[in-house]
Amino acid sequence: MPDYARARDRMVQEHLAARGIRDPRVLDAMRAVPRERFVEPGMDELAYDDSPLPIGEGQTISQPYIVALMAQAADIEPDDHVLEVGAGSGYAAAVLGRLATQVDTVERHPALAAQAASRLHDLGQDNVHVHVGDGSRGWPVAAPFDAILVAAGAPEPPPALREQLAIGGRLVVPVDDGHGAQRLRRILRVDEMRYEDDDLGGVIFVPLVGAQGWTEDGHRVAAPHPGAGRKARNGTNGADEIAQVAAAAEHLPGPDAAGFADAFERFADCRVVLLGECSHGTSEFYRARAAITRMLVERHGFDIVAAEADWPDAAAINRHVRHRSVDGRGAAFQRFPTWMWRNTDVTGLVAWMRRHNEGRAADVQVGFYGLDLYSLGASIAAVLEYLDRVDPEAAAVARRRYACLTPWQNAPASYGRAALGAGYATCEKAVVRQCRELLERRLEYAAVADGERYLDATQNARLVASAERYYRAMYYGSAESWNLRDMHMFDTLRHLLEAKGPHSRAIVWAHNSHIGDARHTEMGSARGELNIGQLCREAHGERVALVGFGTHEGTVAAASEWDGDMEIKQVRPSLAGSVERLCHDAGAERCLLDLRRGQHEGLRATLAPARLERFIGVIYLPETELQSHYAQASLSGQFDAYVWFDRTRAVTPLGPEHVTGVHAATGVEETWPSGL
Repeated sequence: MPDYARARDRMVQEHLAARGIRDPRVLDAMRAVPRERFVEPGMDELAYDDSPLPIGEGQTISQPYIVALMAQAADIEPDDHVLEVGAGSGYAAAVLGRLATQVDTVERHPALAAQAASRLHDLGQDNVHVHVGDGSRGWPVAAPFDAILVAAGAPEPPPALREQLAIGGRLVVPVDDGHGAQRLRRILRVDEMRYEDDDLGGVIFVPLVGAQGWTEDGHRVAAPHPGAGRKARNGTNGADEIAQVAAAAEHLPGPDAAGFADAFERFADCRVVLLGECSHGTSEFYRARAAITRMLVERHGFDIVAAEADWPDAAAINRHVRHRSVDGRGAAFQRFPTWMWRNTDVTGLVAWMRRHNEGRAADVQVGFYGLDLYSLGASIAAVLEYLDRVDPEAAAVARRRYACLTPWQNAPASYGRAALGAGYATCEKAVVRQCRELLERRLEYAAVADGERYLDATQNARLVASAERYYRAMYYGSAESWNLRDMHMFDTLRHLLEAKGPHSRAIVWAHNSHIGDARHTEMGSARGELNIGQLCREAHGERVALVGFGTHEGTVAAASEWDGDMEIKQVRPSLAGSVERLCHDAGAERCLLDLRRGQHEGLRATLAPARLERFIGVIYLPETELQSHYAQASLSGQFDAYVWFDRTRAVTPLGPEHVTGVHAATGVEETWPSGL
């Protein structure tokens, strides 16, 4: 039987208090309300993940952080009368009922309203009254209200809700920003005619359907209100801003030029240097990161290259570059997206690492490691292979424990559906226990296998435990799945640094969305997501460097859907008002912007407000680029430096013709490890 009280306490500490919810009454209310009573059958084990969950009628129960954030923003006093628009499951109303003397909540779906009323009655919360109606009109028969909270996104703050506020009342409502996103706004009624309006950041809610909201098919009903449709920053970049960027830009030669990496000597004293990319399929980003990596390894003794790649696949490359024996598991990086690591630019890095390590003692070699957790099946196989060699009895036990995951090894994203929809028991306890036992028997296993193989096995055990939780959370598309993934990547990096000793130093290759501090993007402000860049800053302070990369236009290797074929796609010119357009208009073909404190304070201030920034992963959808690939972010908040390539081209993938010898088209010697 799950310990829900403990899960609630963990939720309050990790998802609420740790992220800025300070009101003790709100924290107490969140700790008291049993969220498991408000979710659908079979989903109770996810009740205290910080994620929305489906509740029927196309609606969701809001993530706990958003419920707490809105309640805190509403500044509810014990004798307040509160209106909630969008009862949904009844969970938020139950929280509000513990903060206020009376709560009226309006739900337009009769079935949801009846279910919410029943749940609230069963909990004895008789001060909460559920009504069926058009919430965009409020509930005028019970007005005025000291606070109104709206759990759906409106095209503008509904006039009816503003009018139903008492003097001094607070309206907390998600509002469309005019560009397909939403901003959470708090409106204070100062007197009969005056209101004050605060922007609390980006959010994502279902639409507010009603007479003063949206139509069922998504059209605006209400007339625009003055001030509606604001976003973090509007319009085009100004001449002064462009001039500031041009003045601060440090010219860079091409990434293959001998002196390219010299500009990055400024980061040589860091413990961790994180190198980003704004797309996963761009050659210049790979070549630039390779040049910087070579410099940091050769001149400054960095000994870890850690990539946004699967651990078992990267382990095969690590054995190759360190002149160790192969294990016969098959070729590395065969899973979608293969071009992300099986390309000619990575081949060059692999070849250089192998040459660099030749003849060097193991403790001074540079290694290649994967931080990611997608390869559930490969990691299970790696743990079992290790145990088969050093402890066959333990291997037999592990096989029984991992057996419940076996059906999903080739399609792990479906595990959440099976575990919840078909009643399968989850495997979290078993895989965590397996990881713990492997760690506890370190000294015993160290006698029969070297430290590098032990590190490989223990990390794979950790990966299986993390991946099980990740895929279960991912099924619901929650911030929890992203956070699990990036916390796993950070923990892997931390374990690598610990294993290599106090003088070890790491270079991380990952997407900008992982290495740019999430607290300064929509990821953190709107979705409650963190990332490895944020965690590294918190852990290492000034001994970490976060370096972002960007481009204006060119080509990119990407797919149109997950597990789809790779295509060479044209990258559209960057949008007006975006970070990328600002750099393009500054006129530099290639440059470095130093965004560290004390370098260009005027530029830092200019780049601090959120602007549009482009993020292209392994999927690129040019036809919906604004909605699919742009987000609001603060460039100087995210990064310590920003590397700009005005025009870029796609990576060249390794195909069957690259097994041995020289690639006919490029003349690049093929040194990718074969026969693994």
